[in-house]
This record gives sequence, structure tokens and C-alpha cells, in this order.
Amino acid sequence: MARNISNWLQGYIEYTKHLEAPDIFHLWAAIGTIAGALQGKVWIDQGYFKWKPNFFVIFVAPPGIVSKSTTLGVGMAMLREVDGVHFGPESASWQAVTDAFSEATVTVEGIGQMSALTIEASELGTFLDPRNREMIDVLCRLWDGREVPWSRRIRSEGATEIPNPWINFLGCTTPGWIEENFPEYAIKGGFTSRTVFVYAERKRQFVAYPKLRMDVAGSAFKRLRVCLINDLKTISRIQGEYILTRSAIEWGTAWYERHWTEDNEHLDMEIHGGYIARKQTHIHKTAMILAAAAHSDLIITDEDLQAAEKLVTSLEVSLPNVFNQIVDNRDAKNTALIIRIVRAVPSGIKRRNLWRKLIMQMSQDEFKHGIVGAVAADYIAEYSVGDDIYYKAKEDEK
Repeated sequence: MARNISNWLQGYIEYTKHLEAPDIFHLWAAIGTIAGALQGKVWIDQGYFKWKPNFFVIFVAPPGIVSKSTTLGVGMAMLREVDGVHFGPESASWQAVTDAFSEATVTVEGIGQMSALTIEASELGTFLDPRNREMIDVLCRLWDGREVPWSRRIRSEGATEIPNPWINFLGCTTPGWIEENFPEYAIKGGFTSRTVFVYAERKRQFVAYPKLRMDVAGSAFKRLRVCLINDLKTISRIQGEYILTRSAIEWGTAWYERHWTEDNEHLDMEIHGGYIARKQTHIHKTAMILAAAAHSDLIITDEDLQAAEKLVTSLEVSLPNVFNQIVDNRDAKNTALIIRIVRAVPSGIKRRNLWRKLIMQMSQDEFKHGIVGAVAADYIAEYSVGDDIYYKAKEDEK
């Protein structure tokens, strides 16, 4: 199957270069878009189970900073141009979700009946209620991609059975919403470990009038969008089992052993244990997307796995920004808030100015304790300029 663009993800990043959100937001929006095109028609067979390329991706950023819903909407608009892709309701009720699955049921040659949905929630709270354990449990089962019918009883209509359900979910929210709505048990449960949290707190650039930039690009920009949509349609026709090359299996085996013996010292096992256990799954799901972005061959190479591992691992530095909002521990929340404010000032922030921003949210002792913790954990650096003490995010120094 011929392609217009050598790599769909790279083409998408080029297409979105006039927007303000960081590259990582656009990249994961693109990954979710390809996943929506592939649906449940491709997999990696592991005998007892299959890995399929569906995701729960949640974009997290302070209100209005990086245009989360705009970022997500670009990819989803392209996906809506692909025949056979079904979108679920943005506002969830069991009736609406069940009806959407029923309407999406199709028979695919060589696979049989399946029901695949992509759900786009520009406001996470309209779809997800983290305190609804029944909803969370169902979402977890759907993410696992088990090839068994899902049955849901609607009081007025009796039981509805959905064959081979598959769900791909992308949503947007803020740290404040997570703090207010996620209970602590949600971290240690299955939903957050199945979710890719993409966090940002700064724009990558300032673009007051993006259409002016688009107009400068002219017809080439419009052609790029057409090429991306046409290639996405080609990607949607990929079907069957992905096979790992011998070198991919060797790399994956070595990584897996290292993962469980050496790699996770930077993650708290009590908080992130579920994610650590599912990281291998995240990597292989992402590897299928990377392969599909470049070609239609059902082959996963060691290069695909290595690139996928880098993408997934790169998100871990921001996990504290997400999960520490949920932990019922005031010290942890204070430290997370200090780190977030320091990171928002790349050039460094004076201690006095940092304290002024936080004086209404914590005591002076809590402030001092949070600073000590953030420095000790190597999230921020303390340095002096004359008589003044400053703080700077460590990753900004690299």
C-alpha cells in the first residue's frame, strides 16, 4: 500500500507546527488518531492474551495554557474522515455507551464481529466519573481487549450483548480537576495504570494568529492535510497479527528482565506499581502504532520497540505532577505544588517570590519542608545569586 508521506507521525507533527501546544501533546494525539484508524483489527498474539493498539490518553495542563481540546481536535477531525470509524458519546451514560457499541458492530472478514469505538472527551469530566467504580471496572476490561462479548443490562430494554468490544479513549483535563475528582484508591486501581498521562504547563511557542502562518504555507499546507487523511485511510486497512522479529524478541526479553530488576528506582512501587506492571503492554501497543505510521507490513522490529520504550518512559518524569494531586497526603501535595511553580519559571525563581505565590496555600513550615523534599528528590536545584536564594527545575538544566 503506497503512502504519500514516509512517516505519518512525522507528517502530523509538521502539520501541527503552527499550534502552541508542546510536541509531546501533538505526538500522543497522533498516536491516538492512528489507534482509532487501526481499531481492533491488528494485534500481537501472546497465546493467553493479545495486545491491541488502543489507548486511554489523558492530556493534563492548567486551564487555557496549551489548548488541550484544540490539540486533540486536529487529529480527531482527520480520523472522522476515515470510513468505518465509529465515535462514542462524549458525555457518558450506560445507555449512550451501549447504544454506541451496538451501532458500531460490524463483521470484519477474517476476524468476525467486532465493536470498536473511539471516544473524544474535550472535557474529561463529561465522560469519566472516577468515583464510579462500576464504570472504572468496565473501562479497564474494555482496555484489555478481551475477545469475549460484553453484556450490559439496561433496565428498560433488558440485556444487550456487545461482540468483541474495543475502546480507544482520549480526554483533556486540568490538575485541579484531577485533585478534586480522583480518590486516592484510583491510583492503586487499574484505571490509572492503563492510562497514558501527557502533562504540560507551558506553551512551546506563542502564535497569536495561526491562520496567518497557514496562509504563508499556502497550498502545500492544504496538500499535507489531504495526504495525511489519505494515508490514515490506508492505515485503517491494515489487518492481522503483528509479528516481532528475532532481534525485537531479544531486545524485548533483555528489557523485560532489566525492567523488573533495575529500571524503576525513580518510581514509587506503592503508587506506580500498577503502571510498572503494565509498562510492557504500553510499549508494545505504542510499537504497533510506530510500525503502522511507517508502513503496512505486519512486522515489529527492535527499533520499533526501542522507540516506543523511549516515548513511554519520557512521560514518567511528569507522573508526580499528575499523581501527587491525588495522594491524600498534604506534604506530597505541597511538594508537588512547589515543583510545578518552579517548573513554570524556566529561568529560575527567587525564594521570596516563590513564597509569595504560596503563602495563602501552606504554612511557612510546610513551605520549608516542601522545598527540602523537592531538592532532595532532585526535582529542583537551589542556588544563590548574591544574597538571594533561587530555585530552578533540574530538567531545565539538562
